[in-house]
Amino acid sequence: MSANPPLRHLLEVDDLSAVELARILDLAELTDPPPVLAGSGGVLLFEKPSARTRTSMEMAIDQLGGHPVSLSGAEVGIDTRETAEDLGRLMSGYGRVIGGRVFEHHKLERMASVASVPVVNLLSDDAHPVQTLADLLTLRQCFGRLDGLTVTYVGDANNVARSLAIGCGLVGAAFRISSPPGYRFDDTSTDRIRSAGTDLTVVDEPTEAASGADAIYTDAWYSMGQEEEKRIRQEAFARWRVDESLMDAAGDGAVFLHCLPAHRGDEATDGVLDGPRSRIWPQAHNRMHSARGLLLWLAELSTDQDPERGGTS
Repeated sequence: MSANPPLRHLLEVDDLSAVELARILDLAELTDPPPVLAGSGGVLLFEKPSARTRTSMEMAIDQLGGHPVSLSGAEVGIDTRETAEDLGRLMSGYGRVIGGRVFEHHKLERMASVASVPVVNLLSDDAHPVQTLADLLTLRQCFGRLDGLTVTYVGDANNVARSLAIGCGLVGAAFRISSPPGYRFDDTSTDRIRSAGTDLTVVDEPTEAASGADAIYTDAWYSMGQEEEKRIRQEAFARWRVDESLMDAAGDGAVFLHCLPAHRGDEATDGVLDGPRSRIWPQAHNRMHSARGLLLWLAELSTDQDPERGGTS
């Protein structure tokens, strides 16, 4: 009798190996995935609301034959009504996976420390790994490869940027970033990114960072919980707006990515967001496909079943 495989969680992209990440992207493109969640489902906890994350995860679970249950922050009250640990124990009995979209990353770590099913980070203040899965899937679809690409990120060195930088290292893509002073990676993030093998370059001028890049990526200058900083950030980031001239610096073959929602006219112009090089809508739709690939991979680990062959491996 074989021992149960070790429980795996996805709290940051480097919880995966390069081989595992590639496998998830392959599974994301299955057109007829097996119903590996039939008779079960997943529990999704949302301290922060989201259009893309909730819709994509719920649809992915449904497409695998499962039933998604989404709960708002007021319904679960992580560390107010119940501790993160107690919620991890509780929700483990209701589904095959727990997803959490939270403010403080440690809540997911504590939940994962006691959960008996995989815990997936649907966003924390530190990381956004499920977004990176969609980003890399989109880039692979655009260029037919990931190894050797150069991705330039323009704007706030936030959770999205950190996870994407780590993901680039795992797939062999170079990562450049240009951010205003005071909004750059701290030493801890820089060390973690470089430990993933990422060819990381920090560039002061956004135009220089864009030169020759295969993809230009940006995010909102201010996110949920930062609205009071709106005016300060708009002034600080004014030179880091992605406009048509910045895209021209990257070259004709470059694509534009944004994790959305966009504050049109701030971090990117309408001409870029809606332009011929924009891939923001396939990128958004890939949130669902990559989530499905991740769930298939987690099921594959727990059942020793190969979804592509429909049987045991």
